[in-house]
Amino acid sequence: MSGPRVPPLDPRVVPPEIDRWNWGAFLLSWIWGVGNNTFIAFLTFVPFVGVVMSFMLGFKGSQWAWRNKRWDSVEHFKRVQRSWARWGAVLWIGSIVLVGSALGWSLYSLGHSKPYELGAFELRLSARAVDILGQPISTGFPVGSISIPSAEGRAILSFSATGPKANGRVFLEALQKSGVWSLSRLTLKVNGRDGVLDLLVVPTSGKNALDRARPGAGVKCGGSFFPGGLGAVPGINCDK
Repeated sequence: MSGPRVPPLDPRVVPPEIDRWNWGAFLLSWIWGVGNNTFIAFLTFVPFVGVVMSFMLGFKGSQWAWRNKRWDSVEHFKRVQRSWARWGAVLWIGSIVLVGSALGWSLYSLGHSKPYELGAFELRLSARAVDILGQPISTGFPVGSISIPSAEGRAILSFSATGPKANGRVFLEALQKSGVWSLSRLTLKVNGRDGVLDLLVVPTSGKNALDRARPGAGVKCGGSFFPGGLGAVPGINCDK
């Protein structure tokens, strides 16, 4: 003798216990849509509309999935949607960790690059920068880009410079030839002041031993030693 026959589920009637926020639909958007026969989720690819559609999937996803796909029971539906939510959380957390790691590595690499160390050293060695900013001068993390496709490379960076008297921002460009980096541009923009100070130009008056001897002040910097891990930098042609 067979048990009582269970009537088929009516997809038009959404059970109240499943009519709630759907994390799987919100986090996985069109991927969830394909798996739940809810192809309206492809609207997430439409510019501007996509952001609104992601929230609509969260609000309406359970209703749409219930109506668009065959389910054995309410428990079956809940079990499948919980699985989608778990995979969505794993994907998003993994993506955040990956992006954060890439960003952290990029900042670390720029902060320990030779162009940045050379620019920071030049800044602290410039008598004019010291006169304006005061001592000690602290520098912030650099932003920009470093491209080294072969033996030759180029760096375009900027970083903050803070002293007891003033603060500003340093902009530098550097070139690498035969494995040796040299500065082609090093300027300081002091906050609250007009104009830009070119730190690679020796002033016509008020020269001192520091400005005459520092790399980048129009002298041949062969064999000079730079702190911060730069080591010997032979044959740098310092621009005037």
